[in-house]
Amino acid sequence: MTNQSTIDKLIEMHMTSMADAFRNQMQDISMKEIPFDDRFGMIVDIEYTSRKNSRLKRLIKNAEFEQPDATIAAVDYGQYITEYRNIFITGATGSGKTYLACAFGMEACKRYYSVKYVRVPDLLLDLQEARDEGRFKDALKKYTNPTLLILDEWLLMRVTEKDSANLLELIHKRRKHSSTIFCSQYLEEDWYQKLGGKDNPLTDAIMDRISFDSYKIPIMSLDPEKDISMREVYGLDPSQAQ
Repeated sequence: MTNQSTIDKLIEMHMTSMADAFRNQMQDISMKEIPFDDRFGMIVDIEYTSRKNSRLKRLIKNAEFEQPDATIAAVDYGQYITEYRNIFITGATGSGKTYLACAFGMEACKRYYSVKYVRVPDLLLDLQEARDEGRFKDALKKYTNPTLLILDEWLLMRVTEKDSANLLELIHKRRKHSSTIFCSQYLEEDWYQKLGGKDNPLTDAIMDRISFDSYKIPIMSLDPEKDISMREVYGLDPSQAQ
């Protein structure tokens, strides 16, 4: 078997990085002094690293982050996922809730967890449309399968009974085997009424499933007169915010 034949077969098996590494070794005279086991290990390491990097890029792309540049560093934020716990991020409009949530999501991707970001208004429209068209089960999988689901603009508008039923189905299926981040401009104590309160028989069921053992991150203002919103940080026009 010729070296070129080996390279062609590696490429055919989608091991392009390994093929490139093998080609580079053949062209590097100094490599002849290195034992075969070591050279082979180097080639495998290159292919392994390439595949891990490709998987990370794919996870980030599939997550559909609102802010893909968000990042948090030097802190272990992954424990909540292994414990299947939720996170509530609350704060005023422009306080950085979405940025922080996306930063959590980026860290999850770097640990090779699957992540999905979605605005709750879009989620509710998608689920109800799917239910009306008889494909609810398949649509629901988009949001139940990811290890981490980020729900932005949680309860921005009061939900209908149909919305509540769809949310309960989603939250129930994710419980105890995945984590969800809820971003809301309303404090947790206001969520009960936003879900319909006593007039909605599903309110208690939803709150019981998401509140238990969750982490709370309230973004509070220390000096409102000196606050700078995330929209101002990014040079966006606050008047155009929805």
